Amino acid sequence: MQGKAEYKEASLVQAVSYKNVVKEIKNGNILSPKGFLATGVEAGIKASKKDVALIMSEIPASCAAVYTTNQFQAAPLKVSQESISKEGYIQAVIVNSGCANACTGQKGLQDAYETRKLVADKFHLAEHLVAVASTGVIGVHLPMEKMVNGIEQLNPGNDVSDAINFQTAILTTDTIMKTCCFSAEINGKTVTMGGAAKGSGMIHPNMATMLGFITTDVNIGHEELQAALKEVTEKSFNQITVDGDTSTNDTVTVLANGKAGNESLNPNHPDWLVFMQMFTMTSESLAKQIAKDGEGATKLVEVEVKGAKNHLDARMIAKQIVGSNLVKTAVHGADANWGRIISAIGQTTASINPENVDISIGTIEMLKNSEPAAFSEEIALQYLQGDFIQIFVDLHVGDAVGKAWGCDLSYDYIKINASYRS
Repeated sequence: MQGKAEYKEASLVQAVSYKNVVKEIKNGNILSPKGFLATGVEAGIKASKKDVALIMSEIPASCAAVYTTNQFQAAPLKVSQESISKEGYIQAVIVNSGCANACTGQKGLQDAYETRKLVADKFHLAEHLVAVASTGVIGVHLPMEKMVNGIEQLNPGNDVSDAINFQTAILTTDTIMKTCCFSAEINGKTVTMGGAAKGSGMIHPNMATMLGFITTDVNIGHEELQAALKEVTEKSFNQITVDGDTSTNDTVTVLANGKAGNESLNPNHPDWLVFMQMFTMTSESLAKQIAKDGEGATKLVEVEVKGAKNHLDARMIAKQIVGSNLVKTAVHGADANWGRIISAIGQTTASINPENVDISIGTIEMLKNSEPAAFSEEIALQYLQGDFIQIFVDLHVGDAVGKAWGCDLSYDYIKINASYRS
C-alpha cells in the first residue's frame, strides 16, 4: 500500500489519464448534484442588486474549506472554521456581498455569529451546521437590519433560476458569473460536482476577494475531502493571480452530501483518481474564469512550465511569470518581450539552469537553449492581439510540470480600483 505522501505525488501525474472519464455538463450548475437548494435575494446592502445568497444541502454534508493566508482574516472565516471543526458537517452556507465584514473588531465577529444564528433559526438547523461568507468593502460593519431583511426573504429552490440568483448575489466588481459542472461514474453511480465562484480584483490566492463554492453528491468523509481540497487548491485556485493582492476573505467551501450512493471514498478506493480528476477540473475551470474576469482584463493568460525539478518549482515559476506586472503590461500591449518572462523566472528560488531554458509564446519560439530564436514580430503581434495567450517554458532540469493563470494589466484596472468605494 502506498503511503499518503507517495499517493499524493502519484495522483498529480496519474489523474491526467482519467480526463476522458470525467464529462463536462455544459448547462450544469451548483444545483446539478442531487440534494442541493439555493437562492439569492436583494437585501439593500448594495444598490438595486442581489446581495444575500444561500446554498443548502437537504441533509448535513461533509464539508471542507480553505482560507486566505492574509493575517487579517475576516470575521465570517473565523465563524465558519468554528462551525466546520465541530463535526466536519455543514448544511447551509449564507453569503453576502457588498460588505466584507473584515477588520470590524468584536462587533464584526458578533454580527457574523448573529448571521449564523438567524439562518439556523429560520431553517431549524443546529448553529454549527451553518457557515458564513462575506465579500465587499473592508472596514465597514455589516448592516444587520438589511441582513435580517435578506435572510427573511430566503426561499431556496432547485431550479436553474435559483442557481443564477445565487451566482448573481455573490458578485461584486465581477462582470460575469463563474460556474461549471462535471460528472463521472464512481462505483457504478453517477456522481456530479457543480461550482460557483466570484472574484475579479484582489486576486492572488494562497487562499482575494475570491469566494468559491463547490457542491457534490459524492459520498466522502470530512478528512478525506479536506485533504483532497488542499491538494487540488494548490494546482488551481492558488495558481491564479490578477493583481498580486491577497484579500482578507478568500474562501473555497466544498459540500459533499453522499446522495449519489457510492461507497465512501478514500485514497485507496479504485475510483479515487476519477474523483480527483473531476475535482481538479471543477476547480481549474472556476480558477480560470476568475482570472479571465480580472478587473479591467482583456486577455486570459496561461503559463505552462515543464522540465522543472519538482511540481512546486514548476508552479512557482508559472505564477511568477503570470503575476509579473511587466509581463502583464507587455501582453496587454501585444509586445513579444520575452526578456520580461526570463527575468520573472530568474526572480524565483526554483532550481534552474540559466544556460538551458526554452520560451515560447503560443507556438512562436522565442528562446531556445537560452539563446534568442529568430521569429516574426508580425506573427507574434497578431497572436498577442488575441484574447487567450499561452506562454510555455521548458527548464530542462527535471520532468515536473505546473500551470498558472492570470490576465493582462490594463488602464481600466486603475480606473476601477481608484473608485471602488464610490
